[in-house]
Amino acid sequence: MINFVDVNKWYGDYQALADINANVKRGEVLVVCGPSGSGKSTLIRTINRLEPIQKGWIEVNGEDITRKGANVDEQRSHIGFVFQQFNLFPHLSVLDNVTLAPVMLKRATKSQAHDQALALLEKVGLAHKAQSYPSQLSGGQQQRVAIARALAMNPPVMLFDEPTSALDPEMVGEVLQVMKALAREGMTMVCVTHEMGFAREVADTVWFMDAGRIVETGTPEDFFNQPKSPRAQKFLAEIRH
Repeated sequence: MINFVDVNKWYGDYQALADINANVKRGEVLVVCGPSGSGKSTLIRTINRLEPIQKGWIEVNGEDITRKGANVDEQRSHIGFVFQQFNLFPHLSVLDNVTLAPVMLKRATKSQAHDQALALLEKVGLAHKAQSYPSQLSGGQQQRVAIARALAMNPPVMLFDEPTSALDPEMVGEVLQVMKALAREGMTMVCVTHEMGFAREVADTVWFMDAGRIVETGTPEDFFNQPKSPRAQKFLAEIRH
């Protein structure tokens, strides 16, 4: 589903991503973890061109999204992205937040978009909040609306950039439950997260990043029980401590 080939990115003289060669299989749940500043969020943001790269290329669902002349808006419409800070439209109701993109970008009828939005809000446990506004919701509820909004475009892949890091601890679980349900349904997911319990329980594969490189990749069982790289060993030891 996603293929990174010799991907490099710089901010001025600082190299944020270095020689990334890796792939994500269709239906796979990938968790990307590592210390702050390791390049996790930069990596996930290259997948929908929120961050341009200077070298290499990235394929999503068989298409080179980094080629010259690529239609960025068209590509993004096929990639669901859930941000750390929700990014809902504050002046629109929950229902309108979810129906906007299908109507504007996919030319769905308002009736089709309305029915789909209600089904998605039911899926994330918020059908009863359809007429509420973001300011009337908790952080966990807003993030669940953001997930429903991303799903409304029927994307083949969903990206989550630290989706629980802005939430109070008691709200984290409700968002992770929705993500777990998506994983069970076979959605291809790339998740940058500090929630190691989620990684252990749900991920098919874990990538550990440090200094812009993927320094370790493996199953959750291998990563958590037998980390190979000294940097991953130190990272996990600090978490456990």
